[in-house]
Amino acid sequence: MRIAVAGSIATDHLMSFPGRFADQLIPDQLHTVSLSFLVDELDIRRGGVAANICYGMGLLGQRPILVGAVGDDFADYRSWLERHGVDTSSVHVSELHHTARFLCTTDQDHNQIASFYAGAMSEARQIELQPIVDRVDGLDLVLIGADDPEGMIRHTEECRTRGIPFAADPSQQLARMDDVRELIDGAAYLFTNEYEKSLCEQKTGWSGEEVLSRVGVRVTTLGPKGVRIDRAGEPSLHVDAAPEVKKVEPTGVGDAFRAGFLTALSWGLSLERAAQTGNLLAAHALEVAGPQEYTLHGEHFVERFADAYGKDAAGEVAQHL
Repeated sequence: MRIAVAGSIATDHLMSFPGRFADQLIPDQLHTVSLSFLVDELDIRRGGVAANICYGMGLLGQRPILVGAVGDDFADYRSWLERHGVDTSSVHVSELHHTARFLCTTDQDHNQIASFYAGAMSEARQIELQPIVDRVDGLDLVLIGADDPEGMIRHTEECRTRGIPFAADPSQQLARMDDVRELIDGAAYLFTNEYEKSLCEQKTGWSGEEVLSRVGVRVTTLGPKGVRIDRAGEPSLHVDAAPEVKKVEPTGVGDAFRAGFLTALSWGLSLERAAQTGNLLAAHALEVAGPQEYTLHGEHFVERFADAYGKDAAGEVAQHL
């Protein structure tokens, strides 16, 4: 499968707060919050949902096509992604803005408070998919992740118009956007976490059943509880999370899941195997600080897969690594 991943490309500034956000919040004063957190650590990492997903897919042997907008400060980042198997030829370079910035503080309970500066990402709306389709001789799937809102709408509409299957993954932009129906109607896959699932239904005004009637596969990540996969007229499929060695930093864990899930789909594996592959890649991302700092070793990955999901399941994955 030729898979393009459209979404943000950013530099992450990740900070660690050695306390609990909940202890600093006064319930009857939430309308006048004024807080400053003294953090112990600062890591500057490569990030952005599209780049994170492509990085994980590249580690699994794919050649995903990155679609997004960056500044002229992208050269080193581009080289990094290319070395890890990512096709960056369709990335738009802004002449005016720097690459986007993500600033995130994580407390000791792994809760997060984050801000995102769009920068060059605002020019994603200028990107047309058809030239990319022509360049790579067709696309089998376009994942449309969190990005410039107008860009997300444009990519979604173009996929519908041109008959290109797409996966809707609005994630962080759900809170900002009102035209959520336009993003998910007709999607082959819809990715959300559990909270975003409820927010998606609230913003569209559709029930869970109505959403299922408008998408092919609904994938809901449940954190340490794993993932649930729903299809209209089919029983729900629940896949347990893969055990992690240690919890270090959760940024990019959902992106790693998507990378594993999409890669397994491209291998022609079942939805269950796709979810298992995504869960294990997510565990790898959780065990390091930064969304593109984990590495993979084929034999070790298969061993962990067998420990988590059985030897037969691991065997199906192993032949593709």
